[in-house]
Order: sequence, then C-alpha cells, then structure tokens
Amino acid sequence: MDAYSKILKKNNLSLSNETHSHIPSTLICFSHLRWDFVYQRPQHLLSRFAARFIVLYVEEPFWDAPNEPVLTITPRANNLWIVVPHLPDGTNQEQADRMQKELLDNFIENRNAEDFIFWYYTPMALAFSEHLNPGVVVYDCMDELSMFKNPPARLQDFEEILLKKADIVFTGGQSLYEFKKNKHQNIYPFPSSIDKKHFEQARTATEEPEDQKRILGPKLGFYGVIDERFDLGLIEQMALQKPDWNFVLLGPVVKINHAHLPRLHNIHYLGGKSYNELPHYVSGWNVALIPFLLNDATRFISPTKTPEYLAAGVPVVSTPITDVVHPYGEKGIVKIASDAAGFIEAAEQYMQIDKTKWLPIIDEFIADKSWSATFTDMMKKINTTIKNKQTI
Repeated sequence: MDAYSKILKKNNLSLSNETHSHIPSTLICFSHLRWDFVYQRPQHLLSRFAARFIVLYVEEPFWDAPNEPVLTITPRANNLWIVVPHLPDGTNQEQADRMQKELLDNFIENRNAEDFIFWYYTPMALAFSEHLNPGVVVYDCMDELSMFKNPPARLQDFEEILLKKADIVFTGGQSLYEFKKNKHQNIYPFPSSIDKKHFEQARTATEEPEDQKRILGPKLGFYGVIDERFDLGLIEQMALQKPDWNFVLLGPVVKINHAHLPRLHNIHYLGGKSYNELPHYVSGWNVALIPFLLNDATRFISPTKTPEYLAAGVPVVSTPITDVVHPYGEKGIVKIASDAAGFIEAAEQYMQIDKTKWLPIIDEFIADKSWSATFTDMMKKINTTIKNKQTI
C-alpha cells in the first residue's frame, strides 16, 4: 500500500465516498514556512480546512538524506499531515527540483488529479508541481515575498506562472490586494484574523511565566519573528529614554546578526514561545508593540498580532504600517507613531487608560473577526470557483 493510500485508510476515507462528489478530498499545501516555526496564518487556516479535507502540508526540503531522496510523513492532527522531503547533501537546485518532482509524482501515483486542491504559499513549489493539473489551484498570497531579504532568483517568474494557473487567489491584507487585484480575475482580500478565545486567556491569567515574572516594572512587549522588518533602533532608543521600562521581545531572530542586537539592561530577549504560551506572556504587558520598519519588506504586511494583542486586552502602539493604519489607526483602536518619542507618548497615554471603558470598544471592533469566519468565507468562494469551473 502506498503512502497516500495509508493516509486515506487512516482517516477512514476513500476516493469514492465523498458526500459532495465535485469537491476534492485532499488539499496539498506547498509552503516556505515550517509548520513548527511560528503559529500563524497557514496553521490557523489549514487546521480548519482539515475538518473538510485531508490536508498534506509540504515543507521545503532538508538536505540530510544519506543516499536517496525520501519523504517523511508525520500526522499532526485529525486529517492533517506534515510532509517533508529529505534530499542528499550537496544536491544542486536543478537536482532538488527533479527529486521533489519524482517524490511528489510517486506520492500521488495513480490518483485522479481532480481529487486534489493545490494550495500555494510559495510560487517556488511550481518548480516541481507545475506539470500537474489538480481539480483546484489556490494561491494564498500571504506576503509579497519578492520584497523580503534575499528572495529566490526565480520567485517573480514563478509567481507570474502561478497567477495564470491559479483558479482563485487570496491575499493576506487589503494593501496587498490593491497591489495584486489587476493580476487575477478571481482574487479576494483576507486580512489577518484572530482566535479570540485563545488570546482572551490573557485577560484572566493570574501568573506570568517564570522568565518574565522576574522582570519588574512596566513591560512593553512584542512577539513574532525578529528579522529585517523589525526596527531594532526604535527599541534601543525607547529603552535608553525610558530606563525604568522593560522591553520584552519574544521570538526567533532570523536574518539578523545577533551581534547587532541592542544589549541594554531593560531589553529582554526571551526567545521563541509556543502559540499556547503567548497569552500568558501578553497578560503581563502594559502595552504591546508593532515596531516595524517602513521598507519594501513591510509595504504590504498585515500583522496577525494586531487583533491578537487587542483580544488579549492589551493596547497597541504601531509604526504606520498601511494595514494597521487602515483600519485600526483611523478608528482610534491602535495608536500610530513614527519614532521613539511618539511611541513613548502613546504608551504613557495607554498606561493611564480606564480599561473598563476601553475594552468594550475593542470587543465591539473585533466581534466579527475570527479565523473560523475567514475559513467559512474562503470555503464558500472555493466552492463557487469549483462549480463555475465545472460548468465551463
């Protein structure tokens, strides 16, 4: 029995027992992000899609196979599996593409292509999947990857191909939608959403985690990837000007030389934390920060942490990121500042607010925002796309 048949059997499914015969049974996601790296948009959405489909989350390869390329397939949740190619060390890019193509072909051998949804977070996966014609192709354009630091050389070429191949396109924010909307006829914006119940735990948490609990005094916090988008200079200036405030930074440091990180007594790098731990850390913060630089890499981002901080009951100060200014800043839900002085002034104001009056305003604003609602709306649009495609 091949690997895919085993997955079908494990989930008590076959290719012929679908209630809605026009809907594929399996969603294969091709991602540039490790499932266990940071819990964000892909995890929120695909965990929900696993209620309707077998979900196979295909990561980029590890270069650690002793001889021949192999796939490891690991169950992660009901109907959700992590698929990782392992390629021999020293394999060049052309060889890697060929090996991954063979692994993918063997994995879905003798299966009806119409029974698959291909869901792309990275256009680079077309290097080994372009030859296949699944029932539906979805491009969830979470970020403008071409503007990140050191993008792959062929990224823009592959995205042009993907935009032609895709049946439906989603974008990770409104500004990215405005940038892409003329490149596809079936494209929709889906800004960052929220798991309210998860982050509302911060409002009732009674004790902070040990590594944060021993930090005394006001705490201003950030969680997420610390990379070329993060304004380290802004944090350093605030820390120098407010030595009695503590700046708590949670998350992995990526694409930044650790020697360049500002080292002051009141800047605390606590490392990466699990998704389940985040509300307990945020519970101890007076103010949450979105201290992103304004550069190409942040031009179209829609930070998921914005509504998460708010659901946790913590006020937010952000640099003028377009998708934070619109709508959060415009509606007075988040304070916007451009420099250390502005951040400090905004934070001082937030430290004096009456939360009994502030929280109802926040709760009303985020009431209709949830990843479950996003999933439901996406699913409706995918179903419509399938029906339209089948009537052509």
